[in-house]
Amino acid sequence: MIIYYTDGSCSPNPGPGGFSVIKHMKPAILGSEEDSTNIRMEGKAIIAALQDANGEPCKIHTDSEFWINVITKWSLAWEANGWKKKGGVIKNLDIVQEVCPLYRTSKAELIWVRGHNNDEGNELADVWANKARAGAKI
Repeated sequence: MIIYYTDGSCSPNPGPGGFSVIKHMKPAILGSEEDSTNIRMEGKAIIAALQDANGEPCKIHTDSEFWINVITKWSLAWEANGWKKKGGVIKNLDIVQEVCPLYRTSKAELIWVRGHNNDEGNELADVWANKARAGAKI
């Protein structure tokens, strides 16, 4: 079983962003965007973990309740309604439409962890997301 921790970072928000994927408690994937948001970076991190798992069973720990809800609940109705939702535009639709099929065909379990609460994997993901935002490479 592959164990991932993911996190995204943006400072200021919006502004330069970075994300990290920690695999078995070691930095595995970093990414960045010059103009982004925390939410975008969190989503990109989950995409990167799902792609890395390549269909293998995995657990993806994230402190983003938002993305867990998007992937496992809200997107089902949005897709059924032609990628529309009551109340307006779906923000970050490009990421939603990329992550949802990846998750649905995966053997991944999404696990919410409270951010900045002394969870070693989450803290490591946070540190590396900030480093990615600053241009670090693995």
